Amino acid sequence: MEQSLGVVTQACKMVGVSRVTYYDYYNNDQDFKKAIDEIQNVALDFAESQLHKQIREGSTSATIFYLKTKGKNRGYIERQEIQHDTDTGFNIKIVDASRD
Repeated sequence: MEQSLGVVTQACKMVGVSRVTYYDYYNNDQDFKKAIDEIQNVALDFAESQLHKQIREGSTSATIFYLKTKGKNRGYIERQEIQHDTDTGFNIKIVDASRD
């Protein structure tokens, strides 16, 4: 699982077991589940480090993604407003919350 960064299908292929077998172990063996969950955290840490690297390198999209996910309490969010119009039905409008 470490070598596949937590990708179940890839890990199963590497060791020659089916996904069904993997999930049987995951759902029935608490020690296995705990070890797998920790690997998932390592994979998430790796992905976050790559995101921070891209931000340091000046990636606008990485910066926007980070702010939309981690900066919500500072107003970096988009929200959807659903308005009902009796003549035409529903309209969905994306609103830039930073302009409210």
